[in-house]
Amino acid sequence: MKQVKKAIIPAAGFGTRFLPATKAIPKEMLPIVDKPTIQYIIEEAVASGIEEILIITNAHKASIENHFDQSFELEKRLEASGSQEQLQMVREISQMANIYSVRQKNPRGLGHAVLCAKTFVGDEPFAILLGDDIVVNPNGKPATKQLIDAFHTNQSSVVGVQRVEPAAVSKYGIIDPKETLSERCFAVKGFVEKPKQEEAPSDIAILGRYILTPKIFELLETQEPGSGNEIQLTDAINRLLAYENVCAYDFEGKRYDVGDKRGFLKAQIDFALAREDLRDDMIQIIKEQSIQ
Repeated sequence: MKQVKKAIIPAAGFGTRFLPATKAIPKEMLPIVDKPTIQYIIEEAVASGIEEILIITNAHKASIENHFDQSFELEKRLEASGSQEQLQMVREISQMANIYSVRQKNPRGLGHAVLCAKTFVGDEPFAILLGDDIVVNPNGKPATKQLIDAFHTNQSSVVGVQRVEPAAVSKYGIIDPKETLSERCFAVKGFVEKPKQEEAPSDIAILGRYILTPKIFELLETQEPGSGNEIQLTDAINRLLAYENVCAYDFEGKRYDVGDKRGFLKAQIDFALAREDLRDDMIQIIKEQSIQ
């Protein structure tokens, strides 16, 4: 099978859970410490061998495109002031990968957003990375790379999964496992989008990472609206099972749901603690708050 060199990052949502901050600022540009959320996602893709990335945006998210473009005026000012470290950092952002964007003109769900990338993908397998999930695996492979390896090993599309609390299954697409292929990989019998807890076939949730074949586009073009009256990617992957095998890979790494306020705050703390320049300050802040 062809190598996975392209990725899609859907980023056309309005981020209503973070209003009023997201009234003017895309949620993908909200920083974890001092780096926009979407930059962590793109860094994971690049570290996984992805060379071309398409971001699905809307008319209000030009700042995402600007962030990954070259900023001549800023670079000139940093160079003139002798800020070489910051200059290098800014230049590296615009040189990370070949990054493109296309606008989802009509917000009809994740499946429709992915369909906007049909021309970009062509006849190649591709990755999808959702911006609400940041996965950290400092001592091992990035989550997307793990899925790419599983894709080649099993010669089939792969969805990234982890187990979640039973009370949380209604927030996710849940897999109905068929058989265990390896320690971390399951053949899938079916998927259920955001089931009620008592109706969920398992506690294994799809968590924002996919490797799919281009066959998915044929199915998305004819996909009927599902949950929330939107075109659901999970429903199309369910139909994909009639044409090819799909497996679920329980990827290694700590996942942060940064689309949720609690997960976003947890990421701020953990990412600050992981940095040598901020760790002592963050520990002191935590101690001061615990005393109050």
